[in-house]
Amino acid sequence: MRTTHWLMAAILGLLLSGCAGIGTAPAPEVRQALAPTGKLRVGLQLGSPHNAIRDSASGEMKGVAFDLGKELALRIGVPFEPVLYPSVGALLDGGKSGAWDVAFVGFSPARAKEWDFTGLHLQIEFGYLVPAGSPILSMADVDRPGVRVAVQEKSGPDAFLSGALKNGVVVRAASLDGTVGMLKAGGADAIFNIKPSLFEIANQLPGSRVLDGRPGIDPHAMAMPKGRDPGVTYARRFIEDAKSSGLVKAAIERAGIRGAVVAPLE
Repeated sequence: MRTTHWLMAAILGLLLSGCAGIGTAPAPEVRQALAPTGKLRVGLQLGSPHNAIRDSASGEMKGVAFDLGKELALRIGVPFEPVLYPSVGALLDGGKSGAWDVAFVGFSPARAKEWDFTGLHLQIEFGYLVPAGSPILSMADVDRPGVRVAVQEKSGPDAFLSGALKNGVVVRAASLDGTVGMLKAGGADAIFNIKPSLFEIANQLPGSRVLDGRPGIDPHAMAMPKGRDPGVTYARRFIEDAKSSGLVKAAIERAGIRGAVVAPLE
């Protein structure tokens, strides 16, 4: 009995210390690794609700990455500084030049060679958007000769589509807005991207439709420059806590995202 009581007390102590580790101020070396300039600079792709969007009426910023970055800055006790980019390619280039400390991007083994990642916080559906009056009615209609599908270059959707589309033609633009421009100008028959972004676009294009079904899932996680190990350990605990406590779910709901779910705990 004494052994059992001792084991239970030890387990409870470990659980409580784990909770305290993420709920209290981190050690100085952790704060230095996460925010070496004294601010937490969070790289954000503006215009994507899983990252950051700005309310056209109030000017308020929201988005899953925006909310998580703001909460992480609060927990480590430093100012939150959003660093905005028009595309994921520009965001990743900014990270290579040291312009941000953390970002929330699609995970891939190739990117894991350049960045350290936490566990996943989001699973986002891929999908297609077609304009008003399009004869394309289903995903099966997309992958046909002559059908031009616009995608944002150097993005997770680009990497997925390049391997998935067999008969259709991939046409690339530098940004998500660029793919919309191609569709409006008649240079593309559909846009391929993550569904949260496609539903945002559909709100701006009367009569456009996001096709039913999902050809795949885009896994998203927090990325950090390599060589900041104390910060990575803390960030990984933070993401798991954000999932289990409902913070990620609340951010999804606040941003009004459709086509994304909280990733399972790791």
